Amino acid sequence: MWSYSSLMAVLAPVIAAVLLYQLDSFDPAPLPTHELSRKPTVFPLQNSRMLQGAEMVGVGQLSGPEDFAYDSESRVIYTGCLDGWVKRVTVNESSADVVVENLVNTGGRPLGLVLGHNNEVIVADADKGLLKVTKDGEIDLLTDEAEGVKFKLTDGVDVADNGVLYFTDASSKYRIKEFIWDALEGRPYGRFMSYDPSTQQTKVLVRDLYFANGVAISPDQSFVVFCETHLSRCKRYYIQGEKKGSVDIFIDNLPGLPDNIRYDGEGLFWIALATGRTLYWDVVQMHLFIRKVVAIMTRYVGRPHMEKNGGVVAVDLEGNPMAHYYDAGLSMITGGIKIGNHLYCGSLVNPYIIRLNLTEHPAVANIHKES
Repeated sequence: MWSYSSLMAVLAPVIAAVLLYQLDSFDPAPLPTHELSRKPTVFPLQNSRMLQGAEMVGVGQLSGPEDFAYDSESRVIYTGCLDGWVKRVTVNESSADVVVENLVNTGGRPLGLVLGHNNEVIVADADKGLLKVTKDGEIDLLTDEAEGVKFKLTDGVDVADNGVLYFTDASSKYRIKEFIWDALEGRPYGRFMSYDPSTQQTKVLVRDLYFANGVAISPDQSFVVFCETHLSRCKRYYIQGEKKGSVDIFIDNLPGLPDNIRYDGEGLFWIALATGRTLYWDVVQMHLFIRKVVAIMTRYVGRPHMEKNGGVVAVDLEGNPMAHYYDAGLSMITGGIKIGNHLYCGSLVNPYIIRLNLTEHPAVANIHKES
C-alpha cells in the first residue's frame, strides 16, 4: 500500500501543475486546423544535407544576419544584424577573402532589406519601423504606424518599379523578442501594407495574418508575394491587372515555416524556412491544451527547442515547387538569396552567413516524390 508521504510525493507535483495551468492567464486561440492538417508539399528536387560542402562567411563579424539585399554592380550584400548594425559584405570567390564593413547602426533590430532606386537601403526594422538608409549612413524614418496602430515587428520589405514599398508588420501585439508568444497564442495580428514615398501614405492592404513575414514583388510587377509564417504558406496580392487588389494563395503546405523570400532574376523565388515541419510542432499548433502547456514551460522553465531541418525552397513564378535545400542541423534560417552559382543563407542567431555552391552541391531528384 501507498504511504501518505509516497502518495503526496506523487500527487503534489500533479496538483501544482494543474493549479498552475488553471491560474495562468495565457489564453491561446484555435488555429485554422484545416490549413495545418494536410501533408507538406513534396519538392521534386532535394538536398537534405546542405551543410555538407557549405562555407561559413564572415564568422565572428556578423551577428544574426537575418536577410539580404544584393548590389550586383558593387558585388556587395547588405544585411541586418542582431546588434543593430546594417553591414556591407563584399562577396569574393573565397570565403576567406570576404570583407565585412559597418554601414550604420539603426538602434533597433534590422530585418528585411531592399535596395532603393537611389542607392539607398530600405530597412524593415523590427523595433523602429520602415527606415531609409542613405549611402552616407543617414537614417530617415519613413513610417511606423498605420490606421493609428503602431508597428510592433516590422519584418519584410520590397520595392516596386514605381517606388512604392510593400512591407509587413508581423504582429501588432508582440515584439521580436516575444515572437514565440505570437506563435503560441495563435491569433492573426499581422498586416501587409504599402508605403508611397511620393505621398508619404501608409495603407493596410491585407490584415488578420498569422505572422506576416517576407515580401517579394514579381518581375512583371503584377503581384507581390508575402509569407504567412505560422500557417506555412505564402499569399499573392495583385497590384496590377484585372485582379488588382485581390489576394489568393501562392503556395501552401510548405515543408516548414517560411520567413523571408527573394526573387533571383532567373525565374525562381527563394523562400527561407526557419524550421522544417516536425511532428512536435504540428501537435503544438493543433492542440490548445498542449500549446498552453508549452507557453507555461516557456514562461517558467525556458522555451523547448522545436526547430530542425531549416533551409530554403525554390518555387517558380506560378508557385510550383522546384527545389528544397535543408539539413537536420539547421534551424532559424531566415533568409535565402541566390547569387551566381551560390546560395547564401541568413539566420536570426548564427554569427555567419552560410554559402553553398549549387553547381557542386545541387538538389537531386527526390525518389520519394508523391505521384
